[in-house]
Amino acid sequence: MLTPPLTVAWISDFPIEWLPDIPETVRALPRRPPATWQMVLLAEFEKNPAIRTHVIVLRGPIAQDFSFVRNGTTFHVLKAKGKLRLATYFWLDTLRIRRVCQRLQPDLVHAWGSEKGAALIASRLRWPYVMTIQGLFTWYQQKIELAPYDRFVAMVERISLKRARVVTTESNFAVQFLAENFPGPKIHQAEHAPNGVFRHLVRRPQTAPIQFLTVGWLGHRKGTDMIFAALDRLSPQLDFRLKVISGPSSEYIESLRRSVSAQTWERVEFKHHLLPHEVAVELETPTMLLMPTRADTSPNAVKEAVVAGLPVVAAAVGGIPDYVVPGKNGLLFPPGDLEAFIQSIQAACAHPLFGCGRVDPATLAVQREYLSPELMAKNFLAAYATALSMPR
Repeated sequence: MLTPPLTVAWISDFPIEWLPDIPETVRALPRRPPATWQMVLLAEFEKNPAIRTHVIVLRGPIAQDFSFVRNGTTFHVLKAKGKLRLATYFWLDTLRIRRVCQRLQPDLVHAWGSEKGAALIASRLRWPYVMTIQGLFTWYQQKIELAPYDRFVAMVERISLKRARVVTTESNFAVQFLAENFPGPKIHQAEHAPNGVFRHLVRRPQTAPIQFLTVGWLGHRKGTDMIFAALDRLSPQLDFRLKVISGPSSEYIESLRRSVSAQTWERVEFKHHLLPHEVAVELETPTMLLMPTRADTSPNAVKEAVVAGLPVVAAAVGGIPDYVVPGKNGLLFPPGDLEAFIQSIQAACAHPLFGCGRVDPATLAVQREYLSPELMAKNFLAAYATALSMPR
């Protein structure tokens, strides 16, 4: 049981530079991936006077450590030491974060992911903690070839999962994978809810020509190459436009341009560094979202589309089948199967709902409830209660 007031320290790569009304020092930082689910949960916690949240963030391009308070949440921004973070297996980070926690004396530490060592650091501290899976790199490694840093993250993730006592993850798939491969921790399913703006936007689908959309970083794991290969094949017979919302990656974009015809390329538009409300605006008019990811735990872009009422054509991988109901709000195909992806796009364009940019209203209502911020906060608080109930 939670006893208020509860002081929680997040160890997080929180996207502070995306927040409105922030100090000039923060506004000048380069933008990281927005991690909107953390902002959604924090907004729910800020409504609850029984929770005091401290967010501990490490950033490289700052002159010195500083703190600031926003909406009752205190952000502690620590100057990172570059490659020393990895060279010391995050022990340097551990010592600095430990000093902050010694001042705060939190009831609980919440470690967001393994990508920047948060869960490993939390396992070295003396406070009860909850580990949250953001990307399931141990599983990714079984599906695709990972880059060197991601292989390092997978190793850190395995160590962290073996040490953790309470773990949250999103999809039914991830719960089952963790239970089978890491039987030690108690696992709580806590879906990461999209920003509330997606459920309130008014859809105005455009279908002449068909408007395709894809959202997320570019790369092999996300299946970006499959989108361009499929649409290049369909280009002679299908009138369409494609909008790509992502982080900038000029080298990869150039490789995509070389892989398709000039006719296809002139139909593509790229947009970078959009805030959640700007992404929501971009979801008002497309006909459907394309998400041929080869390995994904629970892609936020799919959830945003689902709660917005935008049809989705996606790979049946990871947690995606939890959100996309075939024939109701989209279509699924086997991951990595280009021919099946092309056929699914064609089927979606011919579908009486999806071809008009619409979904089944009853399915939309169910998924909006399942992916609500309120349910997200409730599930995370349940995980906190489990961690606090365990003997030290």
